[in-house]
Amino acid sequence: MKPTHLALTSALVLAPMAGAAQETLSLYNWGDYINPEVLDAFTEETGIAVTLDTYGSNEEMLAKIQAGATGYDIVFPSVHMHDILFQLGLLAKTDIGQAPGFENIDPQFIRAKTDPEAEYCLPYAWGNVGIVYNKALAGEISSWEEFFALGSEGQKITVLDDLRETIGIGLIMTGSPVNSTDPAEVEAAADYIVDHLQGVTAFTYDSVPQVISGDVAAAHWYVGANIFVADNSDTIAYVIPEEGATLYQEDMCVLTSAPNPEAAKKFLEFYLRPEIAALNVKQQMNGTPNIPAQDLIPEEIASNPTIYPPQEVIDRLQIFEDLGRDLQLYNTEWTRIKTAQ
Repeated sequence: MKPTHLALTSALVLAPMAGAAQETLSLYNWGDYINPEVLDAFTEETGIAVTLDTYGSNEEMLAKIQAGATGYDIVFPSVHMHDILFQLGLLAKTDIGQAPGFENIDPQFIRAKTDPEAEYCLPYAWGNVGIVYNKALAGEISSWEEFFALGSEGQKITVLDDLRETIGIGLIMTGSPVNSTDPAEVEAAADYIVDHLQGVTAFTYDSVPQVISGDVAAAHWYVGANIFVADNSDTIAYVIPEEGATLYQEDMCVLTSAPNPEAAKKFLEFYLRPEIAALNVKQQMNGTPNIPAQDLIPEEIASNPTIYPPQEVIDRLQIFEDLGRDLQLYNTEWTRIKTAQ
């Protein structure tokens, strides 16, 4: 969920050092969610070539794995999907929590209920989901209310093609927790979204280019939008809505079907280094659970209140949990939302 989640349609292959690499490590990650320099550095040090395929949602990743995709070593699920993958028996035990350097990880980011000792996965990155907007078209906006008002005023807006994130807005706006399993609350949240679809031109992840070009006034998107804000600060801005928003966290997990589990574990250990986590943040512009890495990231990122929010803002952020069978409540309402557009 996360971060600059632009789904790519082709595999990115990072060439190893001169000569053929003896091993290959295959990553399956959110689109544009890892700095290629991190992968280059791993290959340079180990001689292990890295391939990268990308996905746009947790559900897409899970469906591909369950459909029999067996070539991937590492996936990057959100915390609630980490729990689901564990319950399905898809995660390999790595004992990363016992590895040298794991003391760098802030304990509050060991969030998966099924992995309280980090025996399986490594906390990878975190951030929030808010609004990226075109300044000329939207003015200065600060809330979900103002976001949807753009649509009612004839402007074009987009929301994420993600049932938890989009229904989550409705839950926030109707005063319910984003992990509600109360049918009435989930229905009321979906009602809110249906009632505010005016101006919504698409449910999509590929929104930021449209905001930059002015094709849409604002989009529901990830904090990774700051990558684009940095290059287009006169045109676009990113905001955490004042009513609250969702917090995401992705973990780095090795699959039980991993063809090269030893190389995968080496990569997890490599990513424990503060300088490597900081290198990723430098390009990704999201939060890292690696405490010493926070002293190595550029000041313009560390001081950005949408990337590292003050505590009173963090207190208004909610993270998704695995809902089990109750997710069907959301599936039903999501179908209603999508057909109402």
